[in-house]
Amino acid sequence: MAASFVPKMHTNLFLVLVLATATFLAKASDLKETKLSMYLQDISDVGNPNVTVIPVAGIAGKAWTVTQFGTIFVTDDYITETADPKSPGVGRAQGMYVTAGLDGLNSHVMISIVFTNKEYNGSTIQIQGISQQFVPGTEVAVVAGTGKFRFARGYATFETYFLDIPTQYSVIRFNVTVQHH
Repeated sequence: MAASFVPKMHTNLFLVLVLATATFLAKASDLKETKLSMYLQDISDVGNPNVTVIPVAGIAGKAWTVTQFGTIFVTDDYITETADPKSPGVGRAQGMYVTAGLDGLNSHVMISIVFTNKEYNGSTIQIQGISQQFVPGTEVAVVAGTGKFRFARGYATFETYFLDIPTQYSVIRFNVTVQHH
């Protein structure tokens, strides 16, 4: 009696695993892909009343600069549809980054894209990863999202579109490709 029970149990277990896998694969194919292109309006001049990036901590006795290992910056950049700062707003890039490379060439980025535009209002995309500084373009991971971007995953690229060193103002083109439900 016991001998005939064991093979049947294995067959049933196998069928449950097949059904679970099929259900998972069917849900995975329901993912939508969204591609977005936006512009971050970045003002780093601490003396400017409209500053959007500031250093908040670093190594005692060292200058808190973008190339100094251990410097932590907080950001709240305005995001626009085009490179023109007067173009319609999309949202805010809020978060922080840390100069994580001993040589000052890499930053660890943790940013939430908080949408305020009509189409995605209230939704967010969470960005995280190492961003190489002083290179024409860099790529980081999209690790999560909320609202219309629930369960988001994907990647984002940053590239400097405009840089004015004397005023410490830059425009960063930000492209995002996400898969979400």
